[in-house]
Amino acid sequence: MTRKLLLLPVCICMAASMFVAVSAFQQSSFILQTLPPTSSSRLSIGKVFGGDKTSEEQLPKDVKDAISKCRGAVQKALENRLSRMDVEMPVGANFGVEKKKASSSKRKSSLSSLTDGDSLTDGEEGLTMEKLDTSNRELARLFVEMFQPLGGQHISAVFNDENLANEARSLWSGDLSVECNIVAIDRKGKRSRGGLLGGGKKKKKAVGFASKMAAEMEDDGSSGPFVLPKDTEVALFVSPGPKELIAIERICNEVGMGTCVILLNARLSRVEKYASDEARKLFEGFEKVWFLGAAPQEKAPGCLMHRAYPGKWLLARKPKIGAPKTIASKEDMFNGDECEEAYSKIEVSDLEKTTENLAMNMAGWFK
Repeated sequence: MTRKLLLLPVCICMAASMFVAVSAFQQSSFILQTLPPTSSSRLSIGKVFGGDKTSEEQLPKDVKDAISKCRGAVQKALENRLSRMDVEMPVGANFGVEKKKASSSKRKSSLSSLTDGDSLTDGEEGLTMEKLDTSNRELARLFVEMFQPLGGQHISAVFNDENLANEARSLWSGDLSVECNIVAIDRKGKRSRGGLLGGGKKKKKAVGFASKMAAEMEDDGSSGPFVLPKDTEVALFVSPGPKELIAIERICNEVGMGTCVILLNARLSRVEKYASDEARKLFEGFEKVWFLGAAPQEKAPGCLMHRAYPGKWLLARKPKIGAPKTIASKEDMFNGDECEEAYSKIEVSDLEKTTENLAMNMAGWFK
């Protein structure tokens, strides 16, 4: 049966809270691509955003460039009818969205503001749960803004718990550029650590998959198991951890491929064990449409990994001064041994070493 092509006249503001750049489109409508025949969804998602047709395989220059290139990668994935996407930004990336709304002062948005958090480990100065939550919330906001042409009723920003959801509701309230359904997987207000820091101080008794599923499905007397709001066409899951992945697996099976599911900072490469082989197969099938983060630092110190769909994976060295320099590329994600091998082959000039040492010394003077 032939599907109707949906027409959507739009004037899109891409990440207005990041930078003021409005792309005006003609009144002629965009034709949205249809989903595969197996989809039961009535809404097809195609060219939701405009521009960014370049496919240059290079790291972004700064925050603005990172968001722009990320948008382009997501657009390309939508054009190729992908409805399971994984997006990963550096740990604690500083997008400056909420700061910019609170202050009119200009802030230089360099690439280092995105990647500094990846050089820190849990407990080091500078990386806190508040900063992580802010970073994840800002990324979610940018994606909600990207998909606004679909209409807020079709977009769901899904946080791990009610505390995080309520914070987003408070900060986004009254802003027409981020209209969406803001919901939580855990509606009982329990604090979840999401995809980075793991559990709390107390060790919990190990339980099997059946027990975990029963807990996730437990009825709290009012709302029952988590479900996406009706008419959701794009579900943005914000920094889900292993517990939330159980619910996401169920949701994906329920809604089918007709609903676009995007994982934001799920850190899937760090998940050591899934609840089942089916879950592993499902999440390994999510396309990494955007990745920007630290390479294994014990294998390749000072190096970053990057991928923008449908391009190759890049391994780049980030000097103390200047833009990252690509040292290797391949079709799939680098593992630790491949990072180590590529790093061992690079040559750093004496001048660059001297410059980096000087930069480190000057940084120390101003601490």
